[in-house]
Amino acid sequence: MENKKTAVIIGAGPAGLTAAYELLKNTDIHPIILEETDVIGGISQTVKHNGYRMDIGGHRFFSKSDWVMNWWANLMPVQGSPSRDDIILGKQRNLNEGGPDPQEEDRVMLIRTRVSRILYLRKFFDYPISMKARTFINMGFTRTMKAGFGYIGARLKKREEITLEDFMINRFGTPLYKMFFEKYTEKVWGVHPSKISADWGAQRIKGLSLTKALIAALKKPFTNTKGDISQKNTETSLIEQFIYPKYGPGQLWETAAEDIIKMGGEIILNSKVTGVNIMDRKVDSVTIQSGDKIEKASGDYFISTMPIKDLVAAINGADKPDDIAEIAVNLPYRDFMTVGLLVNKLKIKNSTNIKTVGDIVPDTWIYIQEDDVKIGRLQVFNNWSPYLIADPDKVWVGLEYFCSEGDEFWNMSDSEFIEFATEELAKIDVIDKNDVLDSVRVRIKKAYPAYFGTYKQFDRLRAYLDGFDNLFCIGRNGQHRYNNMDHSMLTAFETVNAIKSGSTDKTKIWDVNTEEEYSETKNK
Repeated sequence: MENKKTAVIIGAGPAGLTAAYELLKNTDIHPIILEETDVIGGISQTVKHNGYRMDIGGHRFFSKSDWVMNWWANLMPVQGSPSRDDIILGKQRNLNEGGPDPQEEDRVMLIRTRVSRILYLRKFFDYPISMKARTFINMGFTRTMKAGFGYIGARLKKREEITLEDFMINRFGTPLYKMFFEKYTEKVWGVHPSKISADWGAQRIKGLSLTKALIAALKKPFTNTKGDISQKNTETSLIEQFIYPKYGPGQLWETAAEDIIKMGGEIILNSKVTGVNIMDRKVDSVTIQSGDKIEKASGDYFISTMPIKDLVAAINGADKPDDIAEIAVNLPYRDFMTVGLLVNKLKIKNSTNIKTVGDIVPDTWIYIQEDDVKIGRLQVFNNWSPYLIADPDKVWVGLEYFCSEGDEFWNMSDSEFIEFATEELAKIDVIDKNDVLDSVRVRIKKAYPAYFGTYKQFDRLRAYLDGFDNLFCIGRNGQHRYNNMDHSMLTAFETVNAIKSGSTDKTKIWDVNTEEEYSETKNK
């Protein structure tokens, strides 16, 4: 240990844990993870409540990167025998030969079917929007005609893509944008899409458009993707299946944490980094507060997944220009709340041809586009994994709300907000209030880095942070970028590569999820 170099990693979410794991596997550097809370996994944690488990935000384990897919499968192998619900339904899947039996083993990834729909006008629409007859019937003749002509107009005359509104109208036309994107996006971010940078669309839904959805629908009858977990030639928003940990995403990251400790790494919980101490353009140490105790941790490398807003505020011993401090302190975030409701049954019926246990709707989550409620999405945890549910005869759902710390929703008591959320779900005829058996509320701070406000000046902030040679910013909050889980892992992968090679160039780390084909061409 005395001869080893040390990497201090701030945050025990997917990026921080991946960095520690890769350092232990590929270098002789000793990683120490400092986690502010007592929870492993960050927003990818799994919350437990009275024998039921909640996935915060919903995490499909799917990536175009072979490296990421193999990383997950090496940690938790893909199932080789039917899961509980497959057995009940007599469902046949192409399973991983020699893989674990989820009925007998816990360290296992399940193969799940992707179903997501939009609830709009109290009717279901496919997500992404499809060209099925049901779509047009639900929209009605007038809306359908407007949508068609609007889409043609958008294809003939494209806008310059400055805002997220421009980005979406170019791909769907103004009528469809107003029907399915405008109000929902405003729910999520709290501002109109015309105030949000087009960067959000380029990073989150760059492969999504009506044209690609139509091409995928036309090709589907002639394409056999059954059992093809990789789905490399499928747009991410159009995938038909994904893998998923038996007990939710937190299980995978808790497993990673256990392996890190077994390999000699350290994970210190309830340790908040309050100071980042600079000497000669390098990070020399960090100041840690744990309860009433304050101490310092020194290291050779410092890998940060903490919100950039907090990171810049914590920097000591280096010149911090006023404009840099102002950009950082005003970076916007969106906070997040989930209400878990255990109910006897749902009022909405399964009108699909997909078999489910109890014949509930088959969706993993449902986008709520209705203007008369604030709920953004509804998760049906039964469909993520049957092992999240203590009683398979009950339905366990998550009502997702987007808010800002300190606003009216955030400041409501648990009982007040649960009552409000329950009323909303009953209002749109998803449940009957009398069927609610149990409930819980979970709040997550800084869940979504936002792309407005001082974000337009972010390049200056990045250049300032890149100036500290041994500081590497990774992950969603570490880069103030709305990354998927696999992108956050890839920033850790590139960071370990840079450390191994002795490079202080952070370009490849920042390039993750910005190059047009990054995940398709890298890390095969």
